[in-house]
Amino acid sequence: MLSEDELQDLVNDIESERVERTVSTHDEAKFSEAICAFSNDLPGRGLPGYLLIGVHDDGRPSGLRVTDKLLKDLGGLRANGKILPPPTMSVFRGTLQGGRHEVVVVEVRPSDMPPVRYDGRVWIRVGPRKAIASEAEERLLSERRASVLSRTFDARPCRGSSLADLSVDLFKLTYLPNAIAPEVLEENHRDLREQLASLRFYDAKSDCPTHAGLLLFSQRALDYMPGAYVQFVRYAGAELDSEVVADKAISGDLLSVLRQLDELLPLHINSRPVPVTALRERTVADYPLRALRELVMNAVMHRSYEATGPVRIDWFSDRIEVQNPGGLYGEARPENFPSQTAYRNPVLAEAMKVLGYVNRFGRGVAVARAELERNGNPAPDFSLDDPHRVLVTVRGRG
Repeated sequence: MLSEDELQDLVNDIESERVERTVSTHDEAKFSEAICAFSNDLPGRGLPGYLLIGVHDDGRPSGLRVTDKLLKDLGGLRANGKILPPPTMSVFRGTLQGGRHEVVVVEVRPSDMPPVRYDGRVWIRVGPRKAIASEAEERLLSERRASVLSRTFDARPCRGSSLADLSVDLFKLTYLPNAIAPEVLEENHRDLREQLASLRFYDAKSDCPTHAGLLLFSQRALDYMPGAYVQFVRYAGAELDSEVVADKAISGDLLSVLRQLDELLPLHINSRPVPVTALRERTVADYPLRALRELVMNAVMHRSYEATGPVRIDWFSDRIEVQNPGGLYGEARPENFPSQTAYRNPVLAEAMKVLGYVNRFGRGVAVARAELERNGNPAPDFSLDDPHRVLVTVRGRG
């Protein structure tokens, strides 16, 4: 939080690479471009940038009345999946001139994983103005990332792997058109390594793919990460020693894994008609597909890929258990879950959003709970105390 004197200094100063002022309260694109540009921190100062809403270009307050809805809407820009990877930012109400005027302050920290994109474009600050980064500027941002200690396993180089391990067609024909704006792709003159590095799938310094690159675009991910698969088992009864009805190990590039899961889950959901009135029935399922899908996608996204075990889906006669290796990560704790989110695999999370398997960040558990309640199932039960795994149990509709 800024003091009123600190905020007044920002208002009085000229617009620069660290400050943008506006009186608009509804221009989501403008706000997102500014947040993206501050996240990229092209000058490399390592200092936060500030979007000040409710201030004219000359520093005069606009008379804005800050509402909870406005603060919530601006805070939602972090998780709506349009700015990738998600920015580190805070939104708060500030005051000027002894509290007589209100301002919304959006404080944005430089990203540890540039370049950051908004709608497939890398925005930067060039002095007081915003611009789309050139290829040279994108390269600078990628190289800066390589000079910082990678904080997540998926962003680190996978030693011993090579460009030959990746499917170039999968990257160029499927991923790039979804990740990068069309006009940026048309002007792209970079070689394959640079394109992959810009999206955090290749480490230029080590000259090899990152773990995320292998998970997304290689059929050989298991050679480097033995636990990188999903094990599905359906049992006839309610115990592990019950007869196995179906057993499937799902592996390959991540897109293939996700597609197979989308095909597999509906096959095992039972539906039946129930009477609504004497003349009308409706069909209900023992489990709502969307809830299961959200929980399984969360397990794939948040698991530890350093662990040797797979994501497990154990489907019993009375319940489903979804288990992923790796406990809660970062700031997430049993006492603040799921309101506090932290991403063990931010590159994979971004990729799943790009590929359409995640709608909004941090909403999977809430959506699953709502779908289960709507379908008449008990609430999901999360086991979170084990540092080596997260287990969620979903019970059938009564």
